[in-house]
Amino acid sequence: MRIETSAGPAEIELDQPRKPAFLLLLTHGSGGGVDAKDILTVRDAAVQLGGAVARVVQPYRVAGRRAPGSAVKQDEAWLEIVAALRARKKKIPLIQGGRSNGARVACRTAIEVGARGVIALSFPLHPPGKPENSRRAELLAPGDIEVVVINGGSDPFGIPDPADAAEVKVIAGQPHSFRTGFDVIAETVTPWLQRWSA
Repeated sequence: MRIETSAGPAEIELDQPRKPAFLLLLTHGSGGGVDAKDILTVRDAAVQLGGAVARVVQPYRVAGRRAPGSAVKQDEAWLEIVAALRARKKKIPLIQGGRSNGARVACRTAIEVGARGVIALSFPLHPPGKPENSRRAELLAPGDIEVVVINGGSDPFGIPDPADAAEVKVIAGQPHSFRTGFDVIAETVTPWLQRWSA
């Protein structure tokens, strides 16, 4: 499915049951795609609980770029994507998330889209080797909306403080792109998503 935005078209991979209990939007890291194994793990957990899952390829990636560019324009396009998907699924809870840069987008826009929660995979707390350039404010942007963070213990982008999210799960020895620990990811998000599956 394609959704036109002010930044160009976005592509959506949609998995949905006949009567979904909730809608989960997931998006990729800056140079990645929506077939990353951690994203697919979260998708599978949500689908098993009766959720509809939209994996969003953002416009800059559809256009072949690896970097998202302006955060303001990226967020504007994301809001347009969410609005288009919400028009199809109006009355069910919305949850959003992503990995790395996608987690930042999900956090920054959570309040404006009315998300019930955010799943942040490999939240990049700071650029590698530059802890002074913290992105903590973005992680805190959802306010009272619960954020679940899952990061690798060896992530050079840093690990958020447990006090800054509803849950911070650290998978020991894993870098920014998970190589193992997908069972831990599923075990972390499943009970958290279950509250919307009833």
